[in-house]
This record gives sequence, structure tokens and C-alpha cells, in this order.
Amino acid sequence: MPNYGVPPLALVRGEGCTVWDADGNAYLDLIGGIAVTSLGHAHPALVAAVTGQVGTIAHTSNLFLNEPEVRLAERLLGLLGGDGRVFLANSGTEANEAALKIAIKYGRTHGRSYFVATEEGFHGRSLGALSLTGKAAIREPFGPFGRDVRFVPYGDVDALKSAVTEDCAAVFLEPTQGEAGVVPPPPGYLAAAREICTANGALYVGDEIQSAIGRTGAWFAFQHEDARPDVLTLAKGLGGGLPIGAVVAFGEHGDIFAKGDHGSTFGGNPVAASAALAVLDTLEADGLLANAALVGRVLADGVAAIDHPLLAGVRGRGLWQALVLTSDASAAVQDAARAAGFLVNALRPNAVRLAPPLTITAEQAQSFVDALPAILEEAAR
Repeated sequence: MPNYGVPPLALVRGEGCTVWDADGNAYLDLIGGIAVTSLGHAHPALVAAVTGQVGTIAHTSNLFLNEPEVRLAERLLGLLGGDGRVFLANSGTEANEAALKIAIKYGRTHGRSYFVATEEGFHGRSLGALSLTGKAAIREPFGPFGRDVRFVPYGDVDALKSAVTEDCAAVFLEPTQGEAGVVPPPPGYLAAAREICTANGALYVGDEIQSAIGRTGAWFAFQHEDARPDVLTLAKGLGGGLPIGAVVAFGEHGDIFAKGDHGSTFGGNPVAASAALAVLDTLEADGLLANAALVGRVLADGVAAIDHPLLAGVRGRGLWQALVLTSDASAAVQDAARAAGFLVNALRPNAVRLAPPLTITAEQAQSFVDALPAILEEAAR
């Protein structure tokens, strides 16, 4: 189907932070499968975990338990430092669908009728998740959605405070807006959102599909402000390349679903859960959260020091950043970077996303910084 267009490359192999196309050309991967390949490509720990599990049992369905799914749920709760329950799904969109169903049931139980999300926010493309997505171009062609969702400007505490009343069931927030162009919140915004939801009895749902699992230099981005949500959604980097999603609901909110309220044939798949465990173990053992912070600073400082009329600056945290351009030239920058041996993502007309594997070295990041002036010059032609 034509919804993706025709991608410019066919990738056939990867090792570490390098990938090769069908013509044998090598590229430094600064996209990471859209913030997915946490350990890079063909990481021995991930290969061993997946092949070992496939050789043991590859699927059980939700009619039976398997050890990896239980271990993964326990591990996530341990990292999050709280009591709660976990539902395992197959993607970020599915995780947000489950979170929305939790919020709907919470709202009906407590007589709350509407939801709050942010303008330009992104929570997925299925109809439930799309109803919370504030990007008009992808939302409006598929409405109406049958939900009362009120959108507020991202980062505006006063607007959020005005929108959330005792009739609000839940607030859905990204700790940084990803698809909007890696737009971080003003300092204190997440903590304020936590306080506003608590004061009004609304659920605070944190969408960390793209930001969690070390991407910003912490296990979870909400930890930068100690603003833990009531419900947390995860995906992307958790599986390191294997499809997985997770919903974590804390305290009493973990018991909102009753038997039969939700399900997934492939959710909790032992191969995907084993991959996620390998990702978490390796990130911890190899100090990759600290590496994300360190190498992210190399990228940010290096880009910020470049003086070029096409470059307005850089924003983001850790290994989740965007080059901000002075004109709508992101596609040209993406093409010029690819020709120079770097894969980046033209996320918005004036923003280029960088989300490399968390294993990237400072030297590899510096090689991109060194090449960037020439890339910008080529894009500006």
C-alpha cells in the first residue's frame, strides 16, 4: 500500500551502530529504527536471548503463563520502584489503547466524562490512540472518534490547570513531544501536571513509548522531575528490535481491569519478553544510561557550536535530539546526510531527529558532528 511511499534504501545487515544497504554501502545509524534498537544491531546478548527462547518455546498465548513475561513484569516494577500491575502488548499504539481503556473505566466508575491531551501530541494511529493525538493532519481524516478529548498547548501549565477539573478522567502527556519534533517541556511542567492531576483526581497517563528505557539518560524520562504517572506506557526501545509494548498501572489503578476487560493473543510473547529482559540487563551491566547522557552531550554541544545559516540549534535530552533548522529543509538534510554515510530522520519540515542506539560511542557521535557542516552546506544548495 502506498502509505509509506517508497523508502530510499533497502537495509540488509547491521552490526553495532552501522548498517549496510543492498548495494553494500555502510551508514552510521542515527535513527535506531525510530528509537527502537537500544543495543544496536546484532548485539550478542539480544541474539542469544531470542535464539535461546525460540529454541525453547516461542509462543504460549494468554491462556498460559510463561516465565519471561513474569520476569519482565517484575523487572519493570522493580525499576519503577512501586507496586502495580503490568499488561504486555505488541506495540506502543496497543499500549496506549490499553491505557485509554483503563482511563475510560476509571472515568465511568467515578463519574468523569472527558480527557485532556496536548496539541501536536502523538499517541498512535489506531482509532482510540488517534482520538488523543493532537496532530490535525493525521487525526481529522479519520474522525469523529466518539470521545470528548480537550487539547491544550504543550508546556502551558496554566492551560492544563484550566482544562483539568473534577470531571476529567485522565490527562495523557508525553514527557517530550516526539513526533512534534522532539520538543521538551519547560522545567517543572511534568511535576506541575502530576500535581494538577492529583489535586483534581484525574489519572495522569505518561506516554513514554519513545522516551523510556534509557533514551534520555534515565530509565524513564519522568524521573528527571520525579513525576511518576498513575499509568505508564512503554514500547520501542524496550524490545531492542522485537515488537513489544507495556502498560504499567500503579497502586489501585492496577486493578481497574477485571477479567475479560482486555487481552492480546501475542501480548507477553516469551521471545519478545526475553528480548526485553536482555535489553534491560545489558543497559544496566554496560552503563548505557550514563553513555546516553555522555554521548548525548557530545552531540548537543557539538551541534550547538556549529555556525551555519541553515542551523537554528538543537533540542532534546540524551540520545533523543532534533536538529532545528531555519527553513523547511529537513528532507534535503536527510538526503545529504545519507549521501555522506549517516542515517537521520526528517521528522518535521524544519526538524531532523537523532535517536541512535544507546551503544553509540563518543567517537561515532563526533564523526557526525564533524560531517554536519558539509551536510548542511549540501542541503542548502
